Amino acid sequence: MSVRPGLRLAPVAAAAWATGLCAVLVPDAAPGLALGLWAVVGVVLIVAATSIRRGRPPFARGRIIAVVVFAVAASAAVASHVALAQPARVAVAELAISGGRAIAVEATVTGKVERRAGGAVAFDAIATRIRIGGAERALETAIVVQVDPSEVDDRRGLDVGAVIEARGSARESMTGDRAVLNMMASRGVTVVHAPTGALAVAAGLRQGLVAAVDGLPGPGAGLVPGLAVGDTSAVDLHLDAQMKESSLSHLTAVSGANCALVVGLAFLAAAALGARRSIRVVSGLAALAGFVLLVTPEPSVLRAATMAAVAMVSVLLGRPGAGMAILSLAVTILVVADPWLAASLGFALSSAATASLLLFVRPLAGGLSRRLPRALALALAVPLAAQLACGPLLVLISPVVPIFGVLANLLAAPAAPIATLVGLAACVAAPMPALQSGLAALAWVPASWIAATAATVTAIPGDLLPWIDGWPGAAVLAAVGVALGVLIAVRAGGSRRARSARAAAMLLLATVMGVAGGGVALSTIAGRWTLPADWSVLACDVGQGDAVLLRSAGAIMLIDTGPDPEPLAACLDRAGIARVDLLVLTHFDLDHVGGVSGVQGRVGTVLHGPQYGPAGHLLAELAAGGARLVDAEAGMQGALGEARWTVIWPMAPSRAFPYGNDASVVLDVRGGGIPGALFLGDLSASPQGAIAASGALNPPYVIVKVAHHGSADQAVALYHAAAPAIGLITVGAGNDYGHPRAETLAILQEVGARIFRTDADGVVAISSVGGGVEVWRERGGGVGGDR
Repeated sequence: MSVRPGLRLAPVAAAAWATGLCAVLVPDAAPGLALGLWAVVGVVLIVAATSIRRGRPPFARGRIIAVVVFAVAASAAVASHVALAQPARVAVAELAISGGRAIAVEATVTGKVERRAGGAVAFDAIATRIRIGGAERALETAIVVQVDPSEVDDRRGLDVGAVIEARGSARESMTGDRAVLNMMASRGVTVVHAPTGALAVAAGLRQGLVAAVDGLPGPGAGLVPGLAVGDTSAVDLHLDAQMKESSLSHLTAVSGANCALVVGLAFLAAAALGARRSIRVVSGLAALAGFVLLVTPEPSVLRAATMAAVAMVSVLLGRPGAGMAILSLAVTILVVADPWLAASLGFALSSAATASLLLFVRPLAGGLSRRLPRALALALAVPLAAQLACGPLLVLISPVVPIFGVLANLLAAPAAPIATLVGLAACVAAPMPALQSGLAALAWVPASWIAATAATVTAIPGDLLPWIDGWPGAAVLAAVGVALGVLIAVRAGGSRRARSARAAAMLLLATVMGVAGGGVALSTIAGRWTLPADWSVLACDVGQGDAVLLRSAGAIMLIDTGPDPEPLAACLDRAGIARVDLLVLTHFDLDHVGGVSGVQGRVGTVLHGPQYGPAGHLLAELAAGGARLVDAEAGMQGALGEARWTVIWPMAPSRAFPYGNDASVVLDVRGGGIPGALFLGDLSASPQGAIAASGALNPPYVIVKVAHHGSADQAVALYHAAAPAIGLITVGAGNDYGHPRAETLAILQEVGARIFRTDADGVVAISSVGGGVEVWRERGGGVGGDR
């Protein structure tokens, strides 16, 4: 059986990718793996040389053997890269930085400064010097720095090419990450030297575009820099969540599509001037290089540019149709140059999307054209191919499937290239302010259309289909994608094999749709029927984070929002909650405030702890949505329906516990159907002990929300003083911290508390019944399952 010429290099790319994944996940094995692979290459080359010298063809199937040799050689190069880098990475990882020790790092910014969930900004950098205590060490290693914008002394100077000093704490990155350290610059970032030369010009142009759209109305204004040059700093959190939920977030990430637009324009301009093909290609490559410099030469941009550059070379060689060969070569080159891309989900999504466009658009368009006009069929086939290919990878990030993602992309498709090209023109027109303002206003029109599309699609009920979590969910969705592709592309009434394929695809789709439809019903409209109707405390299962609902006389309190908006929104929908009367943000770590965008515009009052990190941006967003902001302080009281709440902690501004976990808002809530409950945020043992000794507690409590997801850092005295009947632990399944810790579970058992935890029990609902309480667990029994 022959192999399509364009697919002959696919095994080379697959081998390099697989080797890279193994090497970066098990870096200690990389040296041995590299030696073994190079040995294989050497043996094959010796055998081939000996055969040629004796006048015999080296192998019967020369092409197959050549592919195998290239695949092994590329794999050996990847493993060698990791092996050579490993000693320096180990030396950095072994630095004495554990326990939140204060460090200072001098580094050069290498990646775009992007806003993270919660309002902080983060960027990639290469560290060149690190100070720990009185010791200083020169080094060169990749790091990620996260900092609140208010803690940066020169926000405009913080850009690619800047030399900075970051002060705070750091932890070792997860295995497989390119960066060796993740640094939280809680003590600020100082710009030692702003970017210079071409990088300074590019930074000025990008910042000029952001300033040019600043006065334009609506959320679409913030999209213009994102669509043009990938700068999402002006996109508000609510729109960002809508773009992700509607599968449109790829439009604000610099991708192969952006590179293709730039290259195509330069190519056509050179052709219009009568230039020969080689000059057109050189023009396209020069424009591509300028575009990369403008949008920042970070890994995601470089990989998109590499694919575009290889395509241009193929045009020069007269072989523009070898799309998969070009993609395979690009993937191989990129993984050899940066093996850590093999563990990057973004790289996998980029490659899968490109491959789907090359392989699946034509058959899907052919199948759709049997029912639709050809132009519409082709327009629909492009986002459908990308959705089917990328969906299985996306559910690994969040186990939901955007039902209307294809529709959103179809609606946004005409506007995206216009906004990109006009916005890019506005960016480079910075020396002429009047022209720049006019172009920015023109780009605002299609950008606003895209923003409106995202808002409209996410407002449709049931736009997110809950899905199976993890790799099983990815495998099932991949099978569904294949089945859907078969039904669209394979003609009905064809051969016996075609009829069998369609029948199998229909059976699979019917089964999955039945199960998924039931899942949607249970998580939305019918979901509230599965919850006790009279619940007063509801712990949402949002993973490794806190999100607890309280209800009294129809009034709703939400304590923290978890790390992501999607799980929170699913919990609110299931409980039938449309508005939150009182949102309590105990502190501003991501696992407690990352889901804020899921309730923006639906909050009456926000009670929050001491501000730090992303607090300013989050609170501003909530205030813009109509919320009233209140600083929490010990002794403060209020009503929730017929219940009363009291703030027990934090005390007035304290040097000992100024912000963070140990300044978490601690609440006592009781009455109006809510059993006496104590919510401890993420307090450690020291402030817990201070509370126990202060006499502020009102024991015994029916419920204690255990501090910090059940970490080992607990004060036994507080739990003895509280004397809870129920220990409620909000924690994510399979978390990396080992929460809840055995020591904490032992404390709860010692005081006689029943333990309920969201990782094992799922959603936990507590109701007041007579003189006691009733506990319902999503994965532990129905109403009346526990008392």
